Amino acid sequence: MLFNLFSCNSNKQESEVRAPYVIPDSTLQTLSIDTVKTSNISYAIKFNGIIDYNTDKVANIFPLVSGNIQNVHVMPGDYVHAGQVLGSIKSPEVANYNAALISAESNVRLSAKLLDQQKDLFKSGLASQVDITTAEVSYEQAVAAKVAAEKILAINGNSRNGDFEVKSPVNGFIVQKNVTNDMAVRADNGGNMFTISDLKDVWVQANVYEGDINSVHEGDPVEVTTITYPDKVFKGKIGKLMNVLDPATKVMKVRVVLDNPGFALKPQMFATIAISNTVNKQATAIPSGALIFDNSQYYVVIIKGKNNIEIRPVEVITNNGKTAYIKSGLTPGDKVVGSEALLISYYHALNS
Repeated sequence: MLFNLFSCNSNKQESEVRAPYVIPDSTLQTLSIDTVKTSNISYAIKFNGIIDYNTDKVANIFPLVSGNIQNVHVMPGDYVHAGQVLGSIKSPEVANYNAALISAESNVRLSAKLLDQQKDLFKSGLASQVDITTAEVSYEQAVAAKVAAEKILAINGNSRNGDFEVKSPVNGFIVQKNVTNDMAVRADNGGNMFTISDLKDVWVQANVYEGDINSVHEGDPVEVTTITYPDKVFKGKIGKLMNVLDPATKVMKVRVVLDNPGFALKPQMFATIAISNTVNKQATAIPSGALIFDNSQYYVVIIKGKNNIEIRPVEVITNNGKTAYIKSGLTPGDKVVGSEALLISYYHALNS
């Protein structure tokens, strides 16, 4: 019995002694291991904003005549080409322009015949030079009226059936549509029917709080991320500071200009704008991915070999999303795990 008891106690003690955790070679090959270094501190300021189309590069289409609009088949988001018909307006004004042109053409023909008649009478001695001059002036006036009628009709679509065709002046996307079929439109109401933008570049309208105004300048480079593309960073610059505060929200509006290849950014998308400011102050720096946060404390995994790792607490000065600046806990030259640090620390804790 004593022998069996001693044997059981010996096995129990041996089982309680655990071997140190060894990082498998397959895992070690996938780890990103970074060397701690010293660099200037770069702070990141982030703002919320909304994607909008560039209002400096849009075409607003207004009704040139009054009437009822029909045959509207385009919708917001549709891509249209220059010269494409967006709808037609049944307009009495265009009918009057047609009638004026027909009347002007008739007057030209009549004036031409009267001039020829006066010339024949002059040869026969039955008309004077004054009569010929009067007929010539009448003909010239009729030609001028015809030219004016043609230009007026051309300005208003050059349609001979009384319809005014609404055409796109540029290539781009329909970003606003304010008309529907059979809707009455007027040339004097000041409202646009369509707004077209090419969306090759877009604006991000962002809000800057009063405490951050001094850190934002025109031309500052920014990085923009969106909910739709969380892993994609769009680079741009601050194009405009509004220099006034909203009286209700106490924020200043800023405008960021972004190239939009592939039309990935859509108007009214939510966006986050990050501005980096580097100060002339140095600190120990590591990649942000090396930080582990647990129980209100930051940690990093120090690696000296695949069977020699250490979980060390650190004090963070700031973290701009790419680089974390450390106040204490690390020294330049230390090797830290920059990827899968949480997984390594978990297995290390299990074997401690």
